[in-house]
Amino acid sequence: MTEPGTGAQRLDAWLWCARLRKTRADCARLVESGAVRINRQPTDKAHARLRVGDVLTIAQGRGEGGRIAVWRVLALAERRGPATEARGLYEDLSAEAAQD
Repeated sequence: MTEPGTGAQRLDAWLWCARLRKTRADCARLVESGAVRINRQPTDKAHARLRVGDVLTIAQGRGEGGRIAVWRVLALAERRGPATEARGLYEDLSAEAAQD
């Protein structure tokens, strides 16, 4: 899944491996809807390159019931594994952001 020699991975592929959505196409649609930022910069490109250390801001749901997730990328994905493996790809900063 990672691109050899670049230290980067497609955003939609990484989100799918991190189990944000059930399909990669769903992850691509989420990005294309403008619900994802990389290092505070809005992106609507599913092919945007993601690197270790990047911080993602993800709007999940719309309206008052919506939730904002803030994740720091800890690793690039080699494959889409079980949920326990997926949780090792990122650090959830959302709780820290809510306390500030």
